[in-house]
Amino acid sequence: MTLGHALGPGTARSSARAGTGMAVASMSCAQLGLAASVGMFARVPPEGVAWLRLGWGGLILLAFVRPRLRDLGRANLLACAVLGVVTAGMTMLFMASAARLPLGTASALEFLGPLGVAVARSRGGRMLVWPASAALGVVLLTEPWHGGVHVVGVFLALGAGCCWASYILLTQRVGDGVTGLQGLAVSLPVAAVVATVVAGPSTAHLMTWDVVVIGIGLAVLLPVIPFSLEMLALRRLDQGAFGTLMCLEPAIALVIGTVVLHQVPGAWPVLGIVLVVVAGIGAERTGGRAPDVATGQREPQPRVQTTDKVPLP
Repeated sequence: MTLGHALGPGTARSSARAGTGMAVASMSCAQLGLAASVGMFARVPPEGVAWLRLGWGGLILLAFVRPRLRDLGRANLLACAVLGVVTAGMTMLFMASAARLPLGTASALEFLGPLGVAVARSRGGRMLVWPASAALGVVLLTEPWHGGVHVVGVFLALGAGCCWASYILLTQRVGDGVTGLQGLAVSLPVAAVVATVVAGPSTAHLMTWDVVVIGIGLAVLLPVIPFSLEMLALRRLDQGAFGTLMCLEPAIALVIGTVVLHQVPGAWPVLGIVLVVVAGIGAERTGGRAPDVATGQREPQPRVQTTDKVPLP
């Protein structure tokens, strides 16, 4: 039974509006958190900022959710652990790319990962138009004819996109076997451990008390609040509507990068982001995961974007 049939037309519309507001608030909060993280780079390198966010995020979720590891089962625990490793890679690679590229450009390049998942799951040759649109968008974003593109930053963002694609698939696997935020409360601490191993030795000496306290705020902005809002939104929106809304994230990143970080893009990069967003919406509306065979429905999970969302970053 769909949400509309269960609640009635008026209540369903009100619930959908609330869900839409939550989804937009989630994306805005996530991008504000990323912008605030960029502002910390003068004091702590990108990998250190990622470590702060993941570390505090993992501790906060452990404190509030308190996952019962015995109830999850070995297979689900393994999937959560792998998801944590991928989350750490996605977060740290994106932070490194954001130190070298404008926030909107880095977000659009990373978004190619979820777009690739949506296209790979598509049925029919018409879907080829969306990768073509995204490819043209990337060319306009990076403006290679100027010769000033930061190649390392581009590859870091694309690497984060690959991790995001893996994140989507693993989140769906975890979501099929673990309810609520239990999986996230296991995977995020694993991501924190990975970040500690990678970034801890080189950045621990920079962790003054004020930096550590700021890290709590960064973790609340992303991932704690966005993931919570996404969970609430997913209870009010169907998978297609939620995935389509998530396609707006590169555009939101562009706006926040302009307003908060004063990263004013030229006309070509703006057009490039528009093409990537259009490609994501098109891929979402014409492809996606088939419904569960047994029930005809499947409860979507947070941060599984452009398919049936979806951070860290």
